[in-house]
Amino acid sequence: MDPTRFVAPSVGTVVKTPGRHGFYSFIPAAMPRTLALDPQTVLSLSEADTALGRLAGAGRLLPNPHILVEPYITQEAVASSRIEGTQASMAEVFQAAAIGGDSPEGTDVREVRNYIEAMNRGLARLSELPLCLRLIREIHGVLMRGVRGRERQPGEFRMSPNWIGSPNDRPDTAMFVPPPSEHLGTALADLEGFMNEDDMPLPALVRCALLHYQFETIHPFLDGNGRMGRLLIVLYLVEKGRLPMPLLYTSSYFEQHRREYYERLQAVRERGELQEWLQFFLTAVAVEATDALAKAENLADLRERYRRDLASSRSRAHEVVDLMITNPVVTVRRVQQGLDITQPGAQNLINSLHDRGWLRPSPQRGPSGRRYWIATEVAEVLEPAAAGSG
Repeated sequence: MDPTRFVAPSVGTVVKTPGRHGFYSFIPAAMPRTLALDPQTVLSLSEADTALGRLAGAGRLLPNPHILVEPYITQEAVASSRIEGTQASMAEVFQAAAIGGDSPEGTDVREVRNYIEAMNRGLARLSELPLCLRLIREIHGVLMRGVRGRERQPGEFRMSPNWIGSPNDRPDTAMFVPPPSEHLGTALADLEGFMNEDDMPLPALVRCALLHYQFETIHPFLDGNGRMGRLLIVLYLVEKGRLPMPLLYTSSYFEQHRREYYERLQAVRERGELQEWLQFFLTAVAVEATDALAKAENLADLRERYRRDLASSRSRAHEVVDLMITNPVVTVRRVQQGLDITQPGAQNLINSLHDRGWLRPSPQRGPSGRRYWIATEVAEVLEPAAAGSG
């Protein structure tokens, strides 16, 4: 790490570890509790606040908005995992969840499903715990269970160095080296305090952006820091009441602008470009909140059209519609378990929706030759590529 590039002591300082093989690392400053915002940052904040407010309003007003949670968490999980090199698609993850077992890219699908499980664990635990270091460790343990990096102390803060962007996996050639383990206690205590100080004058979205930056800079785990830090975005906004449920997937924007995402984080460390990072983060919130709202409205319209067309039917097909919105991959077992009906009854319901053109059989089969169907119009709303996959 080149210490001459780090010229903003207001955000942190560079120190050299002792010994003949010592290397430079970055010690972040305490997180700011006040911050003057540039005019462009204020404009970005206004746009993000408006978009997030509309999305939150939709989450409270749409009929059965809870059915959107699973597909939205899946989109966040897929995008966040892709940033780290995982190649699983939404279609593969939906399929794995619906039919059981993993797709041929089993490890990648498992990593995404771990992300979903970690998000759900965190959301459930927020009713019992505030966002705190204990909860972060617990969620990280779920995130890294049974996947790449599982040997690197899941759920435990690191006791050894890590680094980012080294061509030969050495700290002296790395682009960035987070603080040594002996500095983690102070940095993490400050982070925990920041997460739970509700009386500071900073707007919630600004605090969220700073929280994500600081977590990625501390890099407290040996692996999984990027995914864990992006999980915190949604958990923080839900805990602070800015979202009634996890309907935002900022990782989609970060994944589409991956290079700028990393550069903006590094520019804060090296040159103190906090305003530019805030603007990038707030733009991500505005763009993805607007996209999430459009999808929510499209899915709600689709659901109502289906239910309206079924109004004269005495079958339970309208309940299958909700299963389709939650996950566009449908199996007999999923309908059977979801509606607590017999296997022939589930098959009859699927056949009836297939006859209406709402479900199409996949040309492929799942484990043990299990057949499944795709709700094409739902998949097209969630991710165009998913509608043609399978």
